[in-house]
Amino acid sequence: MSAIALEVREVVKTFDTDSGTINAVDGVSFTVDHGEFVALVGPSGSGKTTMLSIMAALLTPTSGQILIDGQDLAQMSETARVGLRREKIGFTFQSNNLIPFLTAAENVEFMLRLNGKLDKAGRMRSEELLARLGLADRLNNLPNQMSGGQQQRVAIARALIHAPTVVLADEPTASLDTERAFQVVKTFSALIHENQRAGVMVTHDLRMVQYVDRVLQMRDGKLIKVFDKREEIMALAKGE
Repeated sequence: MSAIALEVREVVKTFDTDSGTINAVDGVSFTVDHGEFVALVGPSGSGKTTMLSIMAALLTPTSGQILIDGQDLAQMSETARVGLRREKIGFTFQSNNLIPFLTAAENVEFMLRLNGKLDKAGRMRSEELLARLGLADRLNNLPNQMSGGQQQRVAIARALIHAPTVVLADEPTASLDTERAFQVVKTFSALIHENQRAGVMVTHDLRMVQYVDRVLQMRDGKLIKVFDKREEIMALAKGE
């Protein structure tokens, strides 16, 4: 198996507006290996969330390629792309998108059910994952019986439960207090490393990058800098 889980090749995404064409993503290339956790950072409007949506196969690039385990999304039929997204991609949104009438455990198990892999072992993994994220006492709670931060942690568990190749997180700490944010990203990082997933996290909170292996900085749709040395990443996390 190739070390590369996710490959982004010269991706461009343009949008037509009343005032002209906007290059939301402008010629971005990078790779993420199995077992590597990467942060995508940049100011609002830099293109990082658009880039994440393209990697999640939720948006089609204007040009360029996205490859997951060597499979080119652009060369796949829509049916095949939906299947790949369901099996090989885990995604957490800023809004957690939990199913309101399912419990925390059932929301996480839902990804296994979609892939026809819900069995006793899967239910046990779901409970263990939620416990690791500090939700052992919330397994049977509905989303409206949980805080925003608890709901977000359920969404993170749901993104990981089906053993995807790539795990994508859009501002996973947005609704968490500082202490819980550090705890969640630290656990998220550990799970990605332990299970050899490729993780990409969009974040505005640079303190969280201490838990990643590389930081990719975007501005005006372009990838402008890569921080891959530990001392550089820790300095960024400390605001130095």
